[in-house]
Amino acid sequence: MIIAIVGLGLIGGSVARDLARTGLATSRLGVDSDPGNLRTALELGLVDRALPLAEAVTAADLIILAVPVDAIFRILPGVLDRISDRQTVVDLGSTKQLIVDAVRGHPRRARFVAAHPMAGTEDSGPAASRETLFAGRAAILCDTSDSAPDALATAERLFTVGLGMRLLCLDAACHDLHAAYVSHLPHVLAYALALAALNPEHDAQVRFSLAAGGFTSTARLAKSGPAMWYPILSQNRTHLLGAIAAFRAHLDAITHAITDGDSDRIRALITEANRIRAFIA
Repeated sequence: MIIAIVGLGLIGGSVARDLARTGLATSRLGVDSDPGNLRTALELGLVDRALPLAEAVTAADLIILAVPVDAIFRILPGVLDRISDRQTVVDLGSTKQLIVDAVRGHPRRARFVAAHPMAGTEDSGPAASRETLFAGRAAILCDTSDSAPDALATAERLFTVGLGMRLLCLDAACHDLHAAYVSHLPHVLAYALALAALNPEHDAQVRFSLAAGGFTSTARLAKSGPAMWYPILSQNRTHLLGAIAAFRAHLDAITHAITDGDSDRIRALITEANRIRAFIA
């Protein structure tokens, strides 16, 4: 299968590595608006050839869109304009509702599978890509009834055989609601924590010399750049604001308990939060 990967950063590059490792792709075509990313991807052997978008779309059996969500929103209709009824397009964006809405009435909508592989790191660029980034993680397929059965089968093969993922099907709105809590809100909190810790009124050098696992594991997402994350936060604004409000209510409860010196309440809140152990390792 000839596979075009549009966007050769962390996600696209990691997909390319796994496609070579698993042998799912007979040829990997790379597309990126950044010439430096293209050069690096070729040097690292992530893709076999670099092509302009239009040429890659024409040549590929499967087109994977691994660019920021604002770029997916912008280019997806044009990509669908160019494909035949034997090609499949899969996006890997972290938001889904606006993307599926953008092509809801498109004549080739059935050739598109809206997806989100739940994997990543705070790093970016093709040099940050790595094998098995996706192994064992969930791949969310959205609004699958709007995709042709053969297109859906191609997407399922990509994620299970090519990337070693497990599948979960949701509607786009449900995806965006839950992603707001488990993906997008954590980034917002990390940015806020970093801004607080970088308070210029204090000696940052001394402060960060004290930082250990608790801080670094919580704040590492603040290294994620705006090119990827501003569009995500903007596109999922409604659900994200709801998640922020829920977080603020719990933060206020903890704040009041600390202010009042209410040790029983503090213990109760921590114990309640400890229930998360049932859901994450």
